[in-house]
Amino acid sequence: MLWTEALESTVNLGPDFFIPVLLFVILCALAVPVWAAIGSAAILLLVMSGALPLSLIGESLFDGIDAFALTAIPLFILTGDVLVRTGLSRKFLDVAEALTCWTKGGFGSATVLVCGMFAAISGSDAAGAAAVGRMTINRLVESGYPRPYACALVAAGACTGILIPPSIAYIVIGLVLGISASTLFLAAVIPGIAILLGILITNLVVNRIHNYEGGEPIGFVDWASNLGRTIGSGWYAFLVPAIIFYSIFSGRLTPTEAGATAVIITIIIGFIIGTLKLADFPPMLLSSAKVNGVILPIIAFSLPLAQALAVMGVPQGFVESVTSITENPQLLILLMIFILICAGCVMETTPNIVILAPILKPLADEIGMNEIQFCIMMISALGVGFITPPLGLNLFVVSGITGESILKIAERAVPFVIGMLAVVLLIAYVPAISTSLLPEIYQ
Repeated sequence: MLWTEALESTVNLGPDFFIPVLLFVILCALAVPVWAAIGSAAILLLVMSGALPLSLIGESLFDGIDAFALTAIPLFILTGDVLVRTGLSRKFLDVAEALTCWTKGGFGSATVLVCGMFAAISGSDAAGAAAVGRMTINRLVESGYPRPYACALVAAGACTGILIPPSIAYIVIGLVLGISASTLFLAAVIPGIAILLGILITNLVVNRIHNYEGGEPIGFVDWASNLGRTIGSGWYAFLVPAIIFYSIFSGRLTPTEAGATAVIITIIIGFIIGTLKLADFPPMLLSSAKVNGVILPIIAFSLPLAQALAVMGVPQGFVESVTSITENPQLLILLMIFILICAGCVMETTPNIVILAPILKPLADEIGMNEIQFCIMMISALGVGFITPPLGLNLFVVSGITGESILKIAERAVPFVIGMLAVVLLIAYVPAISTSLLPEIYQ
């Protein structure tokens, strides 16, 4: 029996479910904004199914975004914008380049590292791809990398934006499933670094095969001397991630408070070094508002949709239908990863989290998967979607700033997709990767 047939028979799904789903697919295919497509489908589902009173949708939309944890999202996004405006992001690149210049393929490795550094502050893939891409792609080409591959390298490295804490994605999934964002941030440290290393190693292997980046590595003495000078001239840039990590992981500040502190510290540094002016604030605030204007409506409309699906019994029906086919935990984990990869290819991370997390979480519970491990696996699998067509947000970002063909970039991104998938499988099958840093109660 096909699982779709089993699901339909289990929860008695009919036109009141499939017509709104079809409407959502059609609207997305017509390039209607995702929040509008989700909202239209949610309203139609409520009207046709009667799962919840339509009169409650206004209250539901407000309650969906009336959460203190969500305040951290605009703060981390604004921090990333201030970093770029003050030029502190270039200090990250200088240090990353000084760290990796001892090996062949050093600047490619530096590009990946600076993506990780930027991710540790902004929590946004698209922002990282744009900021790092403008700094590195031309230099990567000058170093010998083909332009499509240089774009793919930046796009892949920027995937760490939602994988390395603090991450907007972990704030959202924590809100949806009722899990502390601080706990998820701590759990995501090792998996995020593992993904970063997977991308870095993939680049080193590809560079070794094709000999893209020429030049000879420098000696240890010169390397240490250069690294010391570079850190000495830009140490203040690392105050921001240090404050974020220490304040969150020590429990002294919530993610929202850490985000506010990071904004203030970054602005102060910008004024002190003279790279930030009052005239810079309107464009920074406008840029951050545009990003938030995309994220928050998606969350607002996705939550009533998820609530309606829960009332209709879709999550429970999904678990029963899937487990009627197989109860093998290894196969069920592979199925979840497959669903997440496919969803990441066609839809943004935020709606995927809000819609799919409540559906897949009961299946993870059924096979005994730790809820923290499930969250980390889900975000990591969805992260692969940033460099996979047809959506592949990071592909569009780097294509937009370079004019390179999206298909050419996607073709060169295949090795990175494979490398990231290998790490996702490790996260899915080795719980300790996600839970080893957590208190015993979560393990």
